[in-house]
Amino acid sequence: MKLAIGCDHGGYELKEKLKAFIRKEFHYEVIDYGTHSNDAVDYPDFAFLVAAAVAEGHCSVGIMIDGAGLGSSIVANKLPGVRAAVCNDLFAARNSRAHNQANVLTLGSNIIGKGLAEEIVKVWLTTPFEERHQKRIDKILRLEREIYGFGKN
Repeated sequence: MKLAIGCDHGGYELKEKLKAFIRKEFHYEVIDYGTHSNDAVDYPDFAFLVAAAVAEGHCSVGIMIDGAGLGSSIVANKLPGVRAAVCNDLFAARNSRAHNQANVLTLGSNIIGKGLAEEIVKVWLTTPFEERHQKRIDKILRLEREIYGFGKN
């Protein structure tokens, strides 16, 4: 499985640690969409790349890291088919996958440390979707299609 990962300058160090953790623990092919240093950049540029990789099917899931996780979630959720969730605790990580079938995880590097980030990623990657919530996911997909015209060829 392929996992897209990205960050802004504030999330760079955490992204590098999580890449190694994900490869070692989960054996995902991790595709790094940047940034590649601590030099100041704008999170929307990288959040878009991560979300697009998931929306277009190049990667099955994505992780984006900025200062709070909020801005990247907003950007990622602009793309049809993306369900991005800010998860800075274990409950949100579990719920976002089990109930919402989130496919992009956003994290706040100014809120969580490396240890908690690894636990969140572990929970997020291993929590299965609970099929009883499928009707809600179908409603989201229908809204994208019918109201906004997403998914129409």
